Amino acid sequence: MLEALDLARWQFGITTVYHFIFVPLTIGLTPLVALLQTIWYKTGKDEWYRLTRFFGKLLLINFALGIVTGIVQEFQFGMNWSEYSRMVGDIFGAPLAMEALAAFFIESTFLGVWIFGWGRLSRGVHLLSIWLVAFAVNLSAFFILAANSFMQYPVGSSYDPVAGRAQMDSLGSVLFSQLSLSTFWHTISTSFVVAGTFMAGIAIWWVVKAVRAGNEDGAKVYRKAGVVGCWVVIIAGISLIFSGHHQAQVITKIQPTKMAAAEMLCVTPAEGEGAGFTVVAFGECAPVDPANLQGEWTEPTRIITIPKLLSLLAYNDTGAQVTGINDAEQLLQDGYQTPPEVADEVGLDFIPNQMTVFWTFRLMIAFGAFSALLALVGLFALRGGRTTGSGFLKFWSVLSLPMPFLGAAFGWIFTEIGRQPFIVYPVLNYSNSGGVQSLSPDAADLSLTTVNAVSPVVPASSVIITVIVFTLLYLVLAIAWFYLMKRYVAKGAPLEEVPPEVKADLDESKPLTFSY
Repeated sequence: MLEALDLARWQFGITTVYHFIFVPLTIGLTPLVALLQTIWYKTGKDEWYRLTRFFGKLLLINFALGIVTGIVQEFQFGMNWSEYSRMVGDIFGAPLAMEALAAFFIESTFLGVWIFGWGRLSRGVHLLSIWLVAFAVNLSAFFILAANSFMQYPVGSSYDPVAGRAQMDSLGSVLFSQLSLSTFWHTISTSFVVAGTFMAGIAIWWVVKAVRAGNEDGAKVYRKAGVVGCWVVIIAGISLIFSGHHQAQVITKIQPTKMAAAEMLCVTPAEGEGAGFTVVAFGECAPVDPANLQGEWTEPTRIITIPKLLSLLAYNDTGAQVTGINDAEQLLQDGYQTPPEVADEVGLDFIPNQMTVFWTFRLMIAFGAFSALLALVGLFALRGGRTTGSGFLKFWSVLSLPMPFLGAAFGWIFTEIGRQPFIVYPVLNYSNSGGVQSLSPDAADLSLTTVNAVSPVVPASSVIITVIVFTLLYLVLAIAWFYLMKRYVAKGAPLEEVPPEVKADLDESKPLTFSY
């Protein structure tokens, strides 16, 4: 029989993964639509207007579904996770409030201006409105990621023993911690890869379709969007590599259990020996004697291991000492007081599910390779003004479309599963040279385990009902999203010429009306 804790975790995991289908596409596609409109504004060429309206319509569908699926998540904090909200709500709620009052207000207001303003506003003001939406969408992502980063690395706060909960000491430290900045950089890079793949895949599919139909003019229109999308994937992909490398280095220091599990590093190597990077492994690390973490450990079956590479990636030093699962587990067992709810047990297992963390980390990277190949092949096929009727490229453009979405989802699962059993991970003191760390003085009080964060008064029967309802509702919304996207992608860009009122700089005689 599933308990309320397990069901609450399943519910939040399901709603988060559903919601995260729409988030990276909105974050990345909004600036790209603004870029297309900017090129039209500068050149006055009709094809850029058509591409702006085409991808703008797809953006609106995605934006609407993203809002609907995101609202439920915040309510879960006060319902299924009331103890979490009581403990850290004064800190966690601040970035979320800023996101709602500032970022979401700007993006929703000026998105309405952009939708209704075609031909009713000056072209410059109308262009400004979509750029303000793009800015606000990314600002919204920053605040939300700052809130999540606090759960991963709760700096800028301290424990109030009188109130029995955490209090904020520095808003700046919460918003601009090393993890929040690194996570923001990595997430934005991911979003542009998703959006670039989306634009390139659809445009290349249309190029091939138009060429085969003998519509060379149409193929040339979509070729422009294909080239833009491919270059976005290339540039964002390079940024993604560097941001991922930087984020992994930060996580290695502040969450040694996560990275040790992600690399199946059972035992901390001797100083100067360096840790190898395992490409493929099956099984898990486990102590032969559970009561002696510093004794002998059973190792997983490793297929491919590159010596010293993990130390190089983690600390830019082939001999750096990377904390293994044995020392990471010992560190937390020694410094963290076992919650009363599990005091009768041997103790918490401070290592997350190793196989889940190990493989989600690799699947995140593997699915990104589809986008890279699409961008490289697409740019080669469309070079020098060429168009193509290649059946392989048409197939690959369609196959590549869902891959960055899956990669982003696996990255999010890795991030959240990797900090278990904590919902708020303890702050650690660490050395830049690697090796075993120690808990900071208030770490045990300020951190929070998942088992202590769930609402104590919400029964499992209530949670399972909402799990079923939300899952089915989100499934309907996902099907609706796919149907609408497929329908309007198949319809293609508008073929008519740019309306005179849109070409005109300003027509004050017309009221704002719905344009789509």
